[in-house]
Amino acid sequence: MTKNWQLDEEYLSYVSELLETPEVKKLANYKQHIHSNRLEHSISVSYNSYLWAKKWHVNAKACARAGLLHDLFYYDWHTTKFDEGSHAYMHPRIACKNAEKITELSDLERDIIIKHMWGATVALPKYKESYIVTFVDKYCAIKESMEPMTNRLKKGFKKKSTSQSI
Repeated sequence: MTKNWQLDEEYLSYVSELLETPEVKKLANYKQHIHSNRLEHSISVSYNSYLWAKKWHVNAKACARAGLLHDLFYYDWHTTKFDEGSHAYMHPRIACKNAEKITELSDLERDIIIKHMWGATVALPKYKESYIVTFVDKYCAIKESMEPMTNRLKKGFKKKSTSQSI
């Protein structure tokens, strides 16, 4: 899970009201990428996108807010199927509708949420911020899925290097 986001006052000024809503809190009840829940994942995407947006001098507030809301849906995506399209196509639209029920979204935030599955879907993001959240989402998903394995590998390397230096 992402560290230090709770200490970043600017970041919190953008997302604290959203984090307090029952709709966002409820995301903690849904498994996301094997070893994380949907709230942990959303916070990771949100905070890391915010940091990249600041670094690249684009709209960090929109990245923080839309990153937090990009997966605002309440079903198990492993088992729920849709007639209208795949999960990759449907969940951004569901998340956007759910987000609009709890906050007003800018056109930029709407594009970020709806297009965050670009690559798995064909609609190109319209803004730099949408690309940031898209790529950070993929990075976080891989990291969350692989974290236990990478931690075991790190421990194994530490043990091996310690035993060889004696």
